[in-house]
Amino acid sequence: MIYNSHHITTVWLDLDDTLIDFTTNAHTSLIAMWQQEPVLRNLWPDPEQWAECYERHNIALWAEYNIGRISRQSLRMERFRRPLCQAGLPDHNARSLSELFDPLYLDLLAQQKTLMPGAITLLRRLRRAGVTIGILSNGFKEVQHRKIHTAGLDPYIDLVVLSDDIGVNKPDPRIFDHAMRQAHDTDPTHHLMIGDNPQTDIAGAIATGWNALWYHPLRAFPGVPCPKGADEITDLSHFILKAC
Repeated sequence: MIYNSHHITTVWLDLDDTLIDFTTNAHTSLIAMWQQEPVLRNLWPDPEQWAECYERHNIALWAEYNIGRISRQSLRMERFRRPLCQAGLPDHNARSLSELFDPLYLDLLAQQKTLMPGAITLLRRLRRAGVTIGILSNGFKEVQHRKIHTAGLDPYIDLVVLSDDIGVNKPDPRIFDHAMRQAHDTDPTHHLMIGDNPQTDIAGAIATGWNALWYHPLRAFPGVPCPKGADEITDLSHFILKAC
């Protein structure tokens, strides 16, 4: 699609499952954890069972974290503690292992390089269009910058704004306001958000008065309609921005 919004000066991109294939990279990291950690092999005889159990709890916890119902510390503890306890480990042991597994998982995750299809094509087109390119993510600062570097995205990115910067997550308009200040342009009509999550990326952008493009390659949010006020796309390589 050709996005005919010549007034756009800054394009903000979600990182996970928009540019970086987080779903694939996270699954690869979880399999690697199972292979490295005897306790995981004892509790789950198959790595896919371990990954499925972790992912189920992690998705539910991120939904709570994104709307501010739990802290980042709780998320990072509970996403390992809960599956470990479900598999039969005593709570005190699960908590101790969770503290060990969290940095291990993040380190493995930061080593993965798989991108979403069309991500580099999109970034190159945005660079040629002359707009400022920013990352706007709810991810943790300990790993997001490393993931950008490992995936080779540094040359294309001008700004990185993370929820950790101000302790506020998308879709809260405050993080979008903060991003505009970082771009030195507080006119919301000059900003475009591209992201895969309609509840955080798209709803937050629209509430702040930004332009919004929902990227959904048919893997997540099945049956969810495009949020009112947003455009949608299923292939990043089909996006062309006509900008000044």
